[in-house]
Amino acid sequence: MLWRYLKYLLRSGNRHGLHSPFVYQLYEDVILEQKHYYADDKIESLRAKMLLSEEVIETTDFGTGKNLHPVKRKVSFIARRFASPRRSARLLFRLVDHFRPGYILEAGTSLGITTCYLASANSKARVITLEGCPETARIAAANFQMMKMSNISLEVGEFSNSLPAALAKLPQLDFLYLDGNHRRRPTLEYVRLCMEKITDTSVIVLDDIHWSRDMELAWEEIIKDPRVTASIDLFQLGILFFQKGQAKQDFVLRF
Repeated sequence: MLWRYLKYLLRSGNRHGLHSPFVYQLYEDVILEQKHYYADDKIESLRAKMLLSEEVIETTDFGTGKNLHPVKRKVSFIARRFASPRRSARLLFRLVDHFRPGYILEAGTSLGITTCYLASANSKARVITLEGCPETARIAAANFQMMKMSNISLEVGEFSNSLPAALAKLPQLDFLYLDGNHRRRPTLEYVRLCMEKITDTSVIVLDDIHWSRDMELAWEEIIKDPRVTASIDLFQLGILFFQKGQAKQDFVLRF
């Protein structure tokens, strides 16, 4: 991971090397923006509660393909190890706040912290979130109720089944956050399915694109898709855009 991060640092640029007005404005006004939003304190209080929880649940990890048998874990461990960090979650909030998507899909609910950021950024959006582990989903559902998130629909099951079912419920996919698998082949398949529902203004965000060489290969293959007109590599997150009429450009930017 350290070697991959060093390579990213050597390749990444900043605002001074940007020649795309769209990406320049997005980088300045959204990606680097540090404004404090109303939802941040409330959601981070939820994160703090999860980090202190001593509850033990049985978890099944479908995302790496390594732990398909239930493993007992503390909720605090899940919050520390698997929840998206505050910096990434706040960026997702800003992206939703900026683009105002009406239909949002999250693959990989975990404890629901990032889901709350997505749903809070646009309370009028319909948010469907998918979680493979039933016990983790139970905690997330309780968190949504406690946070009074009425625009979230939680679906439980392996993505191979729940993702096509969720897409069938949406007239279009305006915003996707994929954080539920860290293997090349499933990632490519999930993105392929989701691209069938995209529009010119859709945004897809992939988490952990440098988590392994396998994920880097998936990212490299995804950005070659002719439907992708712009991509931004922020190391932790990768962002895809599909605006027609623009020359294809791929950016690696400091974040």
